[in-house]
Amino acid sequence: MVRARQDGVLWALLAALLFGASAPLAKGLLAGVSPQVLAGLLYLGSGVGLSVLWLWQRSAGTAREAGLTRQEVPWVVAAVAIGGILGPVLLLDGLSRTPASAASLLLNLEGVLTALLAWLVFRENVSPRIALGMAAIVGGGTVLAWRGRVDGAGGLAGPALIAGACLCWAIDNNLTQKISGSDPIQIAALKGAIAGSVNLTIGFLLSGSLPQGFRVAGALLLGVFGYGVSLVLFVLALRSLGTARTGAYFSTAPFIGAILSVLIWREPVTATLVAAGSLMGLGVWLHLTERHAHEHVHEPFSHSHRHTHDAHHQHTHSPDDPPGEPHTHYHLHGRQVHSHSHYPDIHHRHGH
Repeated sequence: MVRARQDGVLWALLAALLFGASAPLAKGLLAGVSPQVLAGLLYLGSGVGLSVLWLWQRSAGTAREAGLTRQEVPWVVAAVAIGGILGPVLLLDGLSRTPASAASLLLNLEGVLTALLAWLVFRENVSPRIALGMAAIVGGGTVLAWRGRVDGAGGLAGPALIAGACLCWAIDNNLTQKISGSDPIQIAALKGAIAGSVNLTIGFLLSGSLPQGFRVAGALLLGVFGYGVSLVLFVLALRSLGTARTGAYFSTAPFIGAILSVLIWREPVTATLVAAGSLMGLGVWLHLTERHAHEHVHEPFSHSHRHTHDAHHQHTHSPDDPPGEPHTHYHLHGRQVHSHSHYPDIHHRHGH
């Protein structure tokens, strides 16, 4: 369990690194292209790149993850519509009205809204420490929104649009957690291909046009890593940490984006930006240092996902099950009562 949590933290932080870098780089691609078209290119790059990787794994026989089932399709469709289509359009429109450093820090709201939805709607446990961290991050976002109004950097419209994008991704994150035991590359490829196609179509219908060739290539490449690989890592983290904690670790992404914005676009480091970053940094630290342990009950259930034979996987095998570890097959979890440090991963969705 400790190793799984450590891996989950690493995956979440790497996902944050890739996505955090994508915001200031995407702002540089906005010149001469509509937000809808750019969103389409970013997601299409993710979808095409990961689809090629997924097909190669299947043909080479190296895939070890459980494929999506028919019962999981509605979760994928809903996640794509909200997080893959609406969210990027709101973000890119907001980026066009907001300094990139402020926009990058505002993206911390995604972690807050993700945790709130996980807590209030999906009944995932959120400790007082997590709630206090969310309050600090919201305070930082409020400071940045006030900065946009006072400094004349597009008024409140830009921050509001970015906050709307964060809400879309928060819903997306909670929906994706429902299917996080399945192949993360397949999930990310489907989301990218569908969202990219729809956004490109919308962009063209709104009189948008493709940018210059090098911008198209740059957007597709940025989409592979900033959206595609980042999402694969995020799904793996959801599997190990649960939605609220993964969102908390992912909240480090805007700090990376803010640093790059200052370096790339020469934006000033103001007292307001430092104050907002300090509040958000406090919130992230509270999230990172949270611990959770108590006696809990695992009720019997069955599913299929990639696993090793740890304390939660002491099942028998049939002759058709794959050898070696980690491996993937349909397996049964018997009733178990024990106590250890844990997060609300795919095996710890119990009540409190």
